[in-house]
Amino acid sequence: MSKVLLVDDEEKFRKSLAQRLRLRGYDNVDVDNGEDAVRLIRSDQDIDIVVLDRKMPGMTGEEVLAEVKKFRPELQVLMLTGNASMESAVETGRLDVFAYLEKPYDLDKLIDSISEAREAKVHAMARHEVAPQVRGSLWAWLKGSHNSRPGIILLGVLMMLVILLMPAPQRLMEIVSSPKTGELTDVNVGYSGYRSMKVGENVADYYSHKYNLAETRVDDDGTRTKVPLTPGQVAFRARVMLGTLIVAALFWATGAIPVGVTALVVGVFMFFLGVLRPDDIAQAYAKDAVIFIFGVLAMSAAITKTGLDRRIGLLLLGPAKNLKTLLFLFLPLFGMACSFVSEHALIAFIMPLFIMVYASSTRAAGIKQDKALATMFVLSLCFAANGGGPGSPAAGGRNAVMLGILSDYGVAPTFGEWVMYGLPFVPVMGLVIATYFFITFRKKLKVKDVNVSALVKQASDRIGPMNRKEYITAATLIGLILLWITMSDVFGMGGPIILCLVVLNVFRILRWRDIAGIPWDVVALYASACALGKGLAVTGAALYLADRFVSLLPEMLQSGSGLAIATSIFTGITTNFMSDGATVSAIGPITIPMARITGTHPWMVGLATAFASSFAHMLIIGTPNNAIAYALAKDPLTGEQLVSLSDFLRHGTVVLVLSFAVLWFWTILGYWRFIGF
Repeated sequence: MSKVLLVDDEEKFRKSLAQRLRLRGYDNVDVDNGEDAVRLIRSDQDIDIVVLDRKMPGMTGEEVLAEVKKFRPELQVLMLTGNASMESAVETGRLDVFAYLEKPYDLDKLIDSISEAREAKVHAMARHEVAPQVRGSLWAWLKGSHNSRPGIILLGVLMMLVILLMPAPQRLMEIVSSPKTGELTDVNVGYSGYRSMKVGENVADYYSHKYNLAETRVDDDGTRTKVPLTPGQVAFRARVMLGTLIVAALFWATGAIPVGVTALVVGVFMFFLGVLRPDDIAQAYAKDAVIFIFGVLAMSAAITKTGLDRRIGLLLLGPAKNLKTLLFLFLPLFGMACSFVSEHALIAFIMPLFIMVYASSTRAAGIKQDKALATMFVLSLCFAANGGGPGSPAAGGRNAVMLGILSDYGVAPTFGEWVMYGLPFVPVMGLVIATYFFITFRKKLKVKDVNVSALVKQASDRIGPMNRKEYITAATLIGLILLWITMSDVFGMGGPIILCLVVLNVFRILRWRDIAGIPWDVVALYASACALGKGLAVTGAALYLADRFVSLLPEMLQSGSGLAIATSIFTGITTNFMSDGATVSAIGPITIPMARITGTHPWMVGLATAFASSFAHMLIIGTPNNAIAYALAKDPLTGEQLVSLSDFLRHGTVVLVLSFAVLWFWTILGYWRFIGF
């Protein structure tokens, strides 16, 4: 039972209520003034619910409520008063009081309110990221709870120390110390800065000068000389990044600490272990992709605020009369749309609509939550968008990176040729995803009959015809998409959306408060993923990982379809921990030369690499799609997170395996053989 604090200056009333609550099984403690109540709440973390009198000597009930909410926002407070007024009710409501009850009270009604407050506290703790108190054995403490897992934190620290204290692998030393010759046989040909390196320069020298990490040496005559880092020092920094990758992935996958704090941990390691200078780390965190995610989340808020999301939903979800139609018709079509229009933007615009349908369906069915329905909605939409990645070169920056690598070897496919090899993958992958979620969740759903089309139409009809703000938002959205299609090579993906946010603010549609209310922890998370990818690339750690994988391939997987399949395995796994573009940048320069040496068509290996880089289903750092979906997947009434990081990991692992199966058997060993190269 919850522990209840009774605060009332009438001793007889207070003691009587305390006794009656104990008879109902509630542990409680009582005080007769607001000052003691505040002190007790600060010192006793077991208190869950406060029954608070409004009029007392000293601090009033409203003053106690305001003070308590500053440091215990998750605490549920029931205001019990014999001096009720509309003004006080409004004031306590503004201060987030759970219930406002009048004396003389009805005990059964009070008990019901306390019971409801207990449930509300669970949601409030999740909303405010307050970890529950864990008591009992040492194992229970180590296991902890979501966002507070001491055992996982200690394991991460231990793993980092082991990686840093181990001697540098010999192959890593060769990669950072071997000079560039310009030949395809260079061990550092896949290094991110290889094209900019001078002949005779090695990774250690280039990294030191490029990022101003060379040490200053003062000779006996006072001359100052810049001395580059030694290969051993660079290899240490590469191990720092490998350790950071492992620790961050562990924390994100298990929820050891809040996702935003893990994002800061990445920067802490890079700052204090000397991977890059502070300005360069800041630049790595503030890439165009990060500005893009921030802008998309803010734009999504504007679309939802004006009701335009319901109009878009009517257009796209009209045929979805039931869950089967939604899964088996809408998802494949949505994936194909994501092949040509920014999947990140489509996720941001459609996800709020799915959440609205979820909330309407559960409320209409008379239930508070349907975890299975929420998970199916969010993850199926997200994974279908990821599955649209192979469809065309316009589907993402990773495809542009691969086109650039193939262009360096003079064998890049045209837009139409890419579509010919990639688009048939997309609808089949969409159907496979639909089948998986249908089989997995059909017996777990509490709400089994959902007419998505009717719910969207009902929500649209409820707000009447389009108004001026919707027309302005729609015009801005169309302009944004056109800028992305025509000018993204000049302004990037972030520039146009920042322009649109300014336009919407000028028209008083999107206010700064709306922008400030976006989930910044998700923005920080993706920023740290960009910084992580940057650190892995510039230190040579990413190249070392790719090189070790290629060296382990058996002979049968070193050419032809085998090489394409093997490359896709490493790419598909790696892209869940690094940004997709960074993954392709590290792996492509190794496998494309290998394809040419073994007589394998470069397109086969290059396209397999690019396609698999869209399989970032397991962790939310793998792609903006996951980060945006996770950020928007909150119950509109309680604010509770509807899907967890473990949901992504569990179902994303299965969908990753299914993605490999479709790529290998339907694409590489299927229609590619029919089309030929």
